[in-house]
Amino acid sequence: MANHLQGERSPYLLQHAQNPVDWYPWGAEAFERAVREDKPVFLSIGYATCHWCHVMAEESFENEAVAEVLNRDYIAVKVDREERPDVDAVYMEVCTALTGSGGWPLTVLMTPDQKPFFADTYLPRENRGERLGLLPLLRGVADKWRRDRASLLTAGEEIASMLRAAPAPAAAEPDGELLRKAAVQLAGSYDREYGGFGSSPKFPAPHQLLFLLRYARLAGEKAPRALVEHTLRQMYRGGIFDHIGGGFSRYSTDREWLVPHFEKTLYDNALLAYCYTEAWQEGRLPLYRQAAEATLDYCLRELRAESGGFYSGQDADSEGEEGKYYLFTPEELETVLGPDDGRHFAECYDITAEGNFRGRSIPNLLLNQRWNLLPEGYADLREKLRLYRAGRCALGTDRKLLTGRNGLMLLALAKAAWVFEDRRYLHYAQELGAFLRGQAGADTPEDLRAVLYEDGPSPLPARLDDYAFAALGFLELYRADFDPSHIAAASALADEIRAQFADPTGGFFLNAERAEPLLKRPQIFFDGALPSGNSAAAVLFDQLFRLTGRVGWQEAADRQLAFLAARAERWPAAVSFGLLALLSRVYPTRELVCVAEELPAALRNVSGTYAPELTLLLKRSGDKALAALCPFTADMIQPDGRPTLYLCQGGVCGMPFPAE
Repeated sequence: MANHLQGERSPYLLQHAQNPVDWYPWGAEAFERAVREDKPVFLSIGYATCHWCHVMAEESFENEAVAEVLNRDYIAVKVDREERPDVDAVYMEVCTALTGSGGWPLTVLMTPDQKPFFADTYLPRENRGERLGLLPLLRGVADKWRRDRASLLTAGEEIASMLRAAPAPAAAEPDGELLRKAAVQLAGSYDREYGGFGSSPKFPAPHQLLFLLRYARLAGEKAPRALVEHTLRQMYRGGIFDHIGGGFSRYSTDREWLVPHFEKTLYDNALLAYCYTEAWQEGRLPLYRQAAEATLDYCLRELRAESGGFYSGQDADSEGEEGKYYLFTPEELETVLGPDDGRHFAECYDITAEGNFRGRSIPNLLLNQRWNLLPEGYADLREKLRLYRAGRCALGTDRKLLTGRNGLMLLALAKAAWVFEDRRYLHYAQELGAFLRGQAGADTPEDLRAVLYEDGPSPLPARLDDYAFAALGFLELYRADFDPSHIAAASALADEIRAQFADPTGGFFLNAERAEPLLKRPQIFFDGALPSGNSAAAVLFDQLFRLTGRVGWQEAADRQLAFLAARAERWPAAVSFGLLALLSRVYPTRELVCVAEELPAALRNVSGTYAPELTLLLKRSGDKALAALCPFTADMIQPDGRPTLYLCQGGVCGMPFPAE
C-alpha cells in the first residue's frame, strides 16, 4: 500500500512509502486536510540511518493495528530531520522542555495549526513497564480530542507561547576568562580512565577537542592537550573506530569506546578527520595520521558520489541486525586469512570465541598493550577482511547530499591536503569545492540549496549552517591551493548570512528570512552533535578578517562573540567551536604574506607545523583578485624578483624579507 510519500526523494521518507500508515510529507496538503477533517496531527521525525527509527518503524508503522488508528483519527506526517532541521529544531525544543531529553525518532502530537501538546522520542507499540506505549497513547488522545478537546488546545497554546517567549539574556563581554572557564568545564566532565567526556553513551565531540587543542597551544597549557591526546588514542583503540574499513561510528554505548552505535555519518567523520589531522601537526604521532587518513579514505570509498559530493552516512543495521556488518569470529578470520594469520589477527584485535557483542567480536585494540603504537604488518590482512566483509552483507547508505555536511567534508579534505602535502586529497577537495560552487554557492549564493540529490537540488533553501560550513570549507581550500576565488566564494556566502539570517537582537536564525514560516523561527545557540551555525558564523567572520584585513568582518565577529558569550556565560563549553574565534581576540595573531609564483619549499614545511595563530597568504605577480579581496596586500611586491615575505603582527606589518 503506497501512501503520500511515494513521490518524495528523501531516502528516509521513501523507507516509509509502503507503510500501511497514510503518511504525508510536511507541507500545506497535510495541514489543510487536518483542518478540513478536524483531526490532530501525528508528527514523526527521524532519519535514514537511525537504528531506533527502524525499530519503531518495524514495530509500529508497519503494524496494521497502529495504521488503523492513525489513519482513522489522525493526519500522519513524516519528516526527515536532515531535510528539515528547522522543523526538527522547533519540535525537539518542545520535547526537551517537556521530558528533559531528546533524540530520534521524535514523536509529536499537535493541533492542525502546528501547536504541539505532546512530545516524546521512541515509544514501544504497547505499554512496557513504566514506558507509555504508542497505541494506548493514540487511542487515549483520540478519545480526549473528541471528549475534552479544550484541554489539548489549551496545552498547545501554552507550549506555543513558551516557545515564542524566550527572553534575550543580558550582554556579556567575551574575554580570556570565558576561554579558561570552558577549558575547566570540559576538564571537569573528562573521563580520566577512558578519555572523552561524561559516561555512557559517549560521543566523540571533535569540536570540543579542537578547542582544547588550540587553547592548549595558545595559552601555553599542557593539561588540555594531554586530555585531547588521551581521548584521541582511546577512541582509535576502541570499537568506535572501524579498524577494518576506517571511519568512526556515531557514538559509543559504553565508557570504554568498545561497543559503538554502528551508524556512520559524514559529519562525524569529517570533523574527526579534521581533528586528528590538526593533532598530528604538533608532534606528528603516526597514529593520528593513520586515523585521519583511514577516515578520509573510508569517506572517499563509501560515501563519495560521482558528482564529487558526499552522501550523508551509512546505516547501523544490515540484514535487520544492528552491527552485523562489522562483527567477526575467530573461525571467519582463519577462513579468510588462513590459520596462522587469522590467529595472530584475532589476538591483536581482541576477536574471541565468546565475543564482545552478542556472541561475536568488534575488532579493537583496547587490550593491546602497545596502545600508543600502530600494529605493524596487518595492513594487507585488514584489506582482505574489508573485501570479505563488503561481500558478506550490505550496508544501507543515505544518498542525500547535504550542503552543510559537504562543507565540513571540504574542510577535512583541504586540511589533510595541505598538512600532509597530499595531492590526492587536494584533487578530491577541489572537486568537492567545484561541486559546492556548482550549486550556486559562489555566483548566486542566495540560491544555495540545503539538500542535493543525484538528479538535482531540492527546492529547500539552504540554512545558516549550510552557508557557514560551506564558507569555512572554501577558506580551508584556499590554504591548500591559494586560489583567491575560494576567499571570494566564502565572502559571498558570509554576506548572505548577514543579509538573510540576522536576528536584529543578535545572532542568526537557522532559516533565511524567505523560508517557510513555522511555529517559531528557530535559532540554535549551542553546539550539539556538530557545531551550531551561530558558532560557525563567529569562526567564519574571524577567519575572513584574518585573511582580508577588512574591519567589517572583525566587527561582525565581535558582535557574534558577544552574542554567544551572553548565552553561554554560565556554560561556555557549550559553544566550544565558536570560542575558536575568541582565541584570535585574546591571543596575538600573525599574518604571513608570501609574494611569489609558488610557495617556496621552506614555507611548505612551516604551513604544516602547528601554528593556529598564523594565517598564510600567497600573492602571485599580477594577481589583482587577491589584492581586491585583501586590500592590505595591494602594495606588497617582490623588490628584486625573488620570493618575498611580509609578516604582520598585532595589526602592524614589518619590512619585507627574502623567503629563501
